[in-house]
Amino acid sequence: MSSSSRSDAHKTSRASGLAIAGLVCGIVGLLFLPIILGPLAVIFGAVALRQTGSVMAKWDIGLGVVDIVLMIVMFVVAAKNGGSFSWHIG
Repeated sequence: MSSSSRSDAHKTSRASGLAIAGLVCGIVGLLFLPIILGPLAVIFGAVALRQTGSVMAKWDIGLGVVDIVLMIVMFVVAAKNGGSFSWHIG
């Protein structure tokens, strides 16, 4: 019985690690490299959701989708501005 409880604990910690990795990718992807970190957050979140069904995994998927949508919006704005993306304040 002790070996099965150890393997269950190992599964949970591994899935939690994936959920944390997805959360970090999703948050950092809002600021830097959303085209890479967004899909990674979705993948890590989906695997963690399948293994544990945790709320953090759902947040990973949501943040990953937001990263991807943000990148698509940035591409559209850049395409309409002749291939450049700049902020004009004031």
